Amino acid sequence: MRTVAGHTVRKRFGQHFLSDPNIVRRIVSAIDPKPGERVVEIGPGLGAITEPLLERLDHLHVLEIDRDIIAALSERHDASRLTIHAGDALSFPLSELGEGLRVVGNLPYNISTPLLFHLGAYARCIRDGHFMLQKEVVDRMVADSGTADYGRLSVMLQYRFRMEKLFEVSPGCFRPPPKVQSAVVRLQPHPAAEMHAEDEIALGRLVTQAFSRRRKTLRNAFEGLLDETGIREAGLDPDARPETVDVAGFVRASNLAVRRLRDAG
Repeated sequence: MRTVAGHTVRKRFGQHFLSDPNIVRRIVSAIDPKPGERVVEIGPGLGAITEPLLERLDHLHVLEIDRDIIAALSERHDASRLTIHAGDALSFPLSELGEGLRVVGNLPYNISTPLLFHLGAYARCIRDGHFMLQKEVVDRMVADSGTADYGRLSVMLQYRFRMEKLFEVSPGCFRPPPKVQSAVVRLQPHPAAEMHAEDEIALGRLVTQAFSRRRKTLRNAFEGLLDETGIREAGLDPDARPETVDVAGFVRASNLAVRRLRDAG
């Protein structure tokens, strides 16, 4: 098994530790943490980002699943400065840490998509997020409608967040190096009144079905959820394909489908 700085790398946790100090500086500069802010780091690993964050903060929360890393962090840092939450970030209730959270992390690429959806569920208690992810995932997150990368991930995250791809990171900046290019992305929740889905589960269902039929027209992609008359009423073209519909269009279609189902009941 491979070791990095004395730590045994565990493939099941998708561990690739950031080791380039220039990239670390760029990430911390992008975050620009201030004393008094409530910052949460997901997957602190060997502390590449953790240490410079602590230099600029009064206190830091971290979520970590690897028991060896937890033990090492506990030895290096006093609990008055660093609170370690042991366990799986996929099931951690971020709302327990309060509101206005600034969430950061070099996210494990093997669980990045479900982790992003988990974070989306807590958008109302998040001020912003800065994450290192697989470049391919970031490109899908920020993709505009009408492009090849635009899909379910784009719509569901753009519904909740404004997102900006900040810069790319090469594999050589990690130990061990991943097989893919990485990128850093910034997420900022939309104001609650900016775009409102009456039923977010229904929105997710509509978007998921639509992109499972992305080569079909909306007439067929929305089959069983919204008929042609409803598609037109939502301001959409029944002959268009799902990848051409912007986020607001999906929200309008979902809200109309929800109201029609409620009225029918």
